[in-house]
Amino acid sequence: MLTKILRTLKRYGITIPIVFNDEADLRKLVDHAGERSIIADSQREMIQSVLDLGDTLVRELMVPRTDIVWIEGNRTLRQGLSLALQSGFTRIPVIAENLDDVIGIAYVKDLARRVHEHHDSEQSETVAEHLRPASFIPENKTAADLLKEMQRDQTHMAIVIDEYGGTAGLITIEDILEEIVGEIADEYDDETDDIEWLSDSQARLSARLNIDDFASAFKIELEDGAREDVDSVGGLLAKQLGRVPIPGSEISIAGWNLVAERPVGRRHRIATVLATKAQPTLDTEPAI
Repeated sequence: MLTKILRTLKRYGITIPIVFNDEADLRKLVDHAGERSIIADSQREMIQSVLDLGDTLVRELMVPRTDIVWIEGNRTLRQGLSLALQSGFTRIPVIAENLDDVIGIAYVKDLARRVHEHHDSEQSETVAEHLRPASFIPENKTAADLLKEMQRDQTHMAIVIDEYGGTAGLITIEDILEEIVGEIADEYDDETDDIEWLSDSQARLSARLNIDDFASAFKIELEDGAREDVDSVGGLLAKQLGRVPIPGSEISIAGWNLVAERPVGRRHRIATVLATKAQPTLDTEPAI
């Protein structure tokens, strides 16, 4: 374990030439080096993060089930590519009937290559015909063990299974590396105002805007069913859709149309939602 830790640190330009007996000695050495400014605070934190991987469980780092973007196996290649382009993901879990029945992983490059080589396959072939095997791991596996397996098997994604055999989430090798080096920010990530009024009938909302603040600002009443288990506008969108929203996903609620806009970050979560007041339905009944 310690040898692997040192190799990982060396990749990031950190070399520890002193001999030590166990992990406890290494932790003390790192703390001592940090206190004496022999190593930078950022290096100290990185080393501690690598050491902590042995105690970090997969379920602490995974993308939860509710945030997984998936596709049904009977969808066409065109639909699969469309979902990939809209969501920003290059690897998408494929299901048979529900998320507890993952049958494989669709790679965008595989679908694109097939369509490029056989143009008629875009509508005639399904995603299920072009799958790669999915890796399944228990949620109580340590991140250190999983990283070793992913490096050995050259895999980038695994489906996380709970104690009952259901899908608990998914994890990528980037999720583990991010635990070591810190959050990997996207160049387009920026702070978004909770509410930006574009006109009297249109506003751009942060997906993190609390639904109570949303209801108050828009002077609307949300039914108890809509509020249940939901804290944010993004969560409201996901609940009404029944799946993770991607750019272009739309719902109508309390006289407003909400459309998911751009995703941000490595996990491509929706950052903003465009709210537009619904146009009143014209009365087509003849006048008497």
